[in-house]
Amino acid sequence: MADNDRPDQYGVVLYYKYTPIPDVDQLFSFYDSNCNSLGLLGRVRLAPDGVNVTIGGKLSLLEKHIAAVKSNSLFEGTDFKLASCHHPLNDQVAKECGFTSLSIRVVKELVTFSPHPLLKSPEISNAGTHLSAVEFHSVLQSAGPLLEKENPSNHKKLVLLDARNLYETRIGKFKTPNVETLDPGIRQYSDLPSWIDDNSERFRGNRVLMYCTGGIRCEMASAYIRSKGAGFENVFQLFGGIQRYLEQFPDGGFFKGKNFVFDHRISVGSSDANIMGACLLCGSSFDDYSSRCRCNHCRMLVLVCDSCQKKDALYVCELCQKHGKGYGSIPLIENDESQVITQPIKLKTVPSDDTTLSPQVHSRHGSNPSRKLRILCLHGFRQNASGFKGRTASLVKKLKSIAELVFVDAPHELPFIYQPCLQEPDSKDLSSLSQQSPPPANCRKKFAWLVSPDFSGASESNWKKADGQFDPLQYQQQTDGFDVSLAYLKTVFSQAGPFDGIMGFSQGAAMAAAVSARRGRPGGEMDFRFVILCSGFTLNLPDSVGGSINCPSLHIFGNEQGNDRQIANQASRDLAASFEEGCSVIIEHDSGHMIPTRSPYIDEIRDFLHRFL
Repeated sequence: MADNDRPDQYGVVLYYKYTPIPDVDQLFSFYDSNCNSLGLLGRVRLAPDGVNVTIGGKLSLLEKHIAAVKSNSLFEGTDFKLASCHHPLNDQVAKECGFTSLSIRVVKELVTFSPHPLLKSPEISNAGTHLSAVEFHSVLQSAGPLLEKENPSNHKKLVLLDARNLYETRIGKFKTPNVETLDPGIRQYSDLPSWIDDNSERFRGNRVLMYCTGGIRCEMASAYIRSKGAGFENVFQLFGGIQRYLEQFPDGGFFKGKNFVFDHRISVGSSDANIMGACLLCGSSFDDYSSRCRCNHCRMLVLVCDSCQKKDALYVCELCQKHGKGYGSIPLIENDESQVITQPIKLKTVPSDDTTLSPQVHSRHGSNPSRKLRILCLHGFRQNASGFKGRTASLVKKLKSIAELVFVDAPHELPFIYQPCLQEPDSKDLSSLSQQSPPPANCRKKFAWLVSPDFSGASESNWKKADGQFDPLQYQQQTDGFDVSLAYLKTVFSQAGPFDGIMGFSQGAAMAAAVSARRGRPGGEMDFRFVILCSGFTLNLPDSVGGSINCPSLHIFGNEQGNDRQIANQASRDLAASFEEGCSVIIEHDSGHMIPTRSPYIDEIRDFLHRFL
């Protein structure tokens, strides 16, 4: 159709290109100027090794954009997937998919493949062999003759791997007789490497055929499989992804159902009207995600038919149900008080929209970005979840668009003590100093993750005067109670998880570091991707794990002139040094014993978290 026949027709274009970018800033300026001048909206991601773009606008203007991009030799051979579609009709869906604005960002990786984004990803030059849609179809149809040309004497079986997430495969996937199809059933793409590691024997010696939505996720995943060496060489991938396949085979071919897409279209189907998806609650055929129903635990999209959608409903996805998470352990806030049905865990969740949840409130369908980070927050010594939540209110507000913070009390309840003080305390200082004098009314209980060896537990509610002046080195003697706290955190993860990361302050940071050192050990029950350690220090534990800690980490602490009277600069530096080189990011500030939220510190915190989105 000629342009003059469709002057106002809307469309989207998707493309990616892995190639070294000599000047990322210059390319950023090009996209900023070009997309804004053409009125295009959507997402542009730039990295040192390429670009990944999903944008929408008038078809005629998208074609002008493509022509401008093609004029740059960097994009030679790029597959531009241009499709006409309706203009975004659902503002909520468009907002979630990023189609109400233009977002151009420089990132470390075009797609976050590794669960440890600070660690090196496989070489993209080692990716699998590209197969066109016709070749891919031929291989599935003949169950292998085309691939046998690679090595006629090798008659290993063909394995078909879906590299997408569970919420995508629910509504559509390839189904081929006599071909083993593997659906990892993962929540997010960064879970795929671990699944591949656990199932590597299913690939060894076989021909692996991979597919995803548009092709980009197969690039990194196929390179990862091939990096395993001998027996993993024969990896092939569908070039252009499911989208190109459906264009070539409008009736769907071997693909059944709909192709989930990450723009306002939500999904794209073939001429075959059969529905693969099913309602989470009643099991009836259903494949429409436009209501944006989400799991209350992990926020993954779930399918809930129109008849089952209720105003006060709480949904739990298949993966969370599989791991024992039900409806009774969902943390709720009412009148600023934490409530959890399952005891003894007491959580304080800070909703990202700054509103208060109650049992009558729906699970905020569509009100959040498609995937926010959930971060478990561990307070310092002689603090509690409520106090830590209040003292980090500025941080919570500035991270609300990308993270949801969950605060939990430590398991060791401390006795009430006070220490007379002649000077007014610094209200901005997140210290663990006791009260100046006994308050006239009841006070919130205080807790700890570790206690001294002579700790005898909390006593009566009467306040007692401290034995002596505050000892800034007392944390060095608090070495007992770790096993209790570790078991307690495992319960928190089991009942209220999953969590993407852990943020700890002072003793909470020391606890988080010790937990990260045990991450991945046999019998481990806590799965998270990063830690944020604020004014942290190394715990002196009898069974400390030797060697460097392999976990992405952000260390925030006062510099030598930072006036942190609680934890010395060197103590926090020593903790950072215990993590593997390349795993840690350090932010030093001059604000004392607290978490700074002014620029440039908050920008560096956001940059770290964006690597996990």
